[in-house]
Amino acid sequence: MKDNAARDPALSAAARWKGQAAVFGAAILWSTSGLFIKLIDWHPLVIAGTRSFVAALFLLAVRLISPPQAGSEKNRLGPLWAGAAVYTLTMISFVTANKLTSSANAIMLQYSAPIWASLLGWLLVKEKPHWEHWAALVLVTGGLVLFFRDGLSTGHLLGDGVAILSGVFFGAHSVVLRMMKRGNPRDSMLLAHVLNTLISIPFIIIYTPHFTVPTVMPIIFMGLVQIGCASILFAYGIKRVTAVQAMLTAMIEPVLNPVWVLAVTGEKPSVSALAGGGIIIAAVAASSYIGKRRELKMQ
Repeated sequence: MKDNAARDPALSAAARWKGQAAVFGAAILWSTSGLFIKLIDWHPLVIAGTRSFVAALFLLAVRLISPPQAGSEKNRLGPLWAGAAVYTLTMISFVTANKLTSSANAIMLQYSAPIWASLLGWLLVKEKPHWEHWAALVLVTGGLVLFFRDGLSTGHLLGDGVAILSGVFFGAHSVVLRMMKRGNPRDSMLLAHVLNTLISIPFIIIYTPHFTVPTVMPIIFMGLVQIGCASILFAYGIKRVTAVQAMLTAMIEPVLNPVWVLAVTGEKPSVSALAGGGIIIAAVAASSYIGKRRELKMQ
């Protein structure tokens, strides 16, 4: 018997391939955030809030110019607000974790997200992971440990705990958006950026930013491209791939972070980091290929 993904017309082999490419593109854009955040000497929540403000304006403009397609279901309020809430918590907890623990710990622990996505997706939307997903989860975890081996630190229990929560929220976000696959997941992401902007207002008042061209331009880029365009790509992709596959594909983000740093600053990653990144990319590519082969056989 064909599984749920195969029976769903929106999840045909061709559609899922396009969806995975969209998630991959979103992860590439997300991966530039660390580099641009380093260029801005503001409080982290001020950066997050102003970035979300620009992203919200962009997504609202896209919403007005390109309304939901005919035949799309109206978003249910529960998944709409749940998706916005967990994405807002993802952004806030990740920024907070970066202040309380090392950046390596924060991003590695956040990318426990595929594990939470696989479990929550199984429970909430009945998307049972296949064997290649479980295998990829093991390989990706090993790749991340190897990737960040030289940068991991101890003694930041609170920050590490917040980073794990960020991973839970990130995984839950993909699952909740999957619950909106017949509707318009972009609305939930738009609402999340509005909420994040509102939460940042007290921090903007307390830590008033100094607006200059070198600070404003990165904020605009992150709002329009790094977060705005990435949100559109992820919303498109999550309607066409399972939650766990979306999270596995997004694992390219922590791998690409040092690539951008290398390109701009000349800082070279270690041999273990290169090996870990290679394992992650290979695991994601293999799980995607195996999944596509299965779907083609079922057609």
